[in-house]
Parts: sequence; C-alpha cells; structure tokens
Amino acid sequence: MILETLHEWMMGLSADYSVNPYIFAAIYVGAIPFFMGSVAWIIRNLKRSKPIALPVISTGFCLSSAYLYLLTAGENIPSWVYAVVILLLVYGLYSTYQRIKDKRKDSTI
Repeated sequence: MILETLHEWMMGLSADYSVNPYIFAAIYVGAIPFFMGSVAWIIRNLKRSKPIALPVISTGFCLSSAYLYLLTAGENIPSWVYAVVILLLVYGLYSTYQRIKDKRKDSTI
C-alpha cells in the first residue's frame, strides 16, 4: 500500500516536470560503478605521473549525469531545485577531491 502511494506520488511529479523518476534513479545508480572506476583511474594516473584531465572529466560526468538528465529533460522545474542540484554537485566534487587527496597522501605519491 505504501509503495503504491509512493509510486503514484512520484509519477505525479513526473507528469508535472516531465522527468521520469525511474530513469533518473537508473542513471543515478548506474553511474556509481563508472564513478568509482573514474576515481580509481585518477589515483592510478597520479601514481604513475600521467595526465589526469580525462579521468577528471569522466568523474565529473559520472557525478553529474543524473542531474544533467533532470536539467535537460525537466520542464517547469522550480528554481530551488537548480540551487539544490548545484549544492549537491559542489559537495560531491569537494568530497571526491578530499577522497583523492587522502588516498594520494596514504599511498605517498
């Protein structure tokens, strides 16, 4: 009963904003392994003194892919949603940077 109510509520939002919550969730969850792989790629390149531009771009894309779907497919999205998305992305980038910095320090690159 609760799942049915939740489904109806999400699909109501979907109709209002033209964003399918299941597609958003699939992109969000599906990007996680690629994100982790990109972070590992950055760390490996740092250890080998190779350029990190491409893995950083890949990491950023994986981090923001679900939100890019929201921003491109969505219609009539309230401005506060854009602010929340920006805050989430800034926090995600900061925490990823900290994780890479800590791993770099731990492995004495």
